[in-house]
Amino acid sequence: MDIEWTPALVAAAWAIILGGAGGLLTEIGDWYRNLNKPSWQPPDWLFGPAWTIILGLSGWSFYLAWTSATTLEDGIIIGALFAANFVFHLAWSPLFFKIKRPDFALVENVFLWLSVLALCLVLPRYSELAGWLNVPYISWVSFAFLLNLKIVQLNKPFGQRPAEA
Repeated sequence: MDIEWTPALVAAAWAIILGGAGGLLTEIGDWYRNLNKPSWQPPDWLFGPAWTIILGLSGWSFYLAWTSATTLEDGIIIGALFAANFVFHLAWSPLFFKIKRPDFALVENVFLWLSVLALCLVLPRYSELAGWLNVPYISWVSFAFLLNLKIVQLNKPFGQRPAEA
C-alpha cells in the first residue's frame, strides 16, 4: 500500500488539531459541575476517547476521499467540506465552556450537524467507505445535540444580568 503523504498529513493534522483544541477548550470546572444534567449523560471521562475515535475515523475519511478525487474541483469540494466542518466543530466548545452559553452552543450545533451530514452525503461520491466512516460522527453529534438541548432546558435562562437594586 502506497501512502500519499500530503493528504495523509493534512487529514491527520485536521483530526489532531480538532481533538487537541476541543480538549483545551473544555473546562470541567465549578460552573460545569453545577449545571443540572440529565441522568443519561455519559461520564465525563468518556468524551475524550469518543472524540478521539470519531475524529480519527473522520480524518481517515478525509484521506480516502481526497486521494480518490480525480479533479482539482473534487479536491476543492472535499477540502471545503472539511474546512467548514473544522470551523463548526471548533466553535462549539468555546461557546459552551468559555463563554458559558449552552444556548448559543445549541444553535451552533445545528451547523455542526449539517456539516457532518454533508460529509456523509458527499464523500461517498469519492469513496463509499469515506461516507460510512462519518456515521459515528453524525451519531455522536446528534446525541450531543440532545444532551445540549436538555442542559439548556434544565438550566435556562443563560446570559441574563442580575437585576440592579
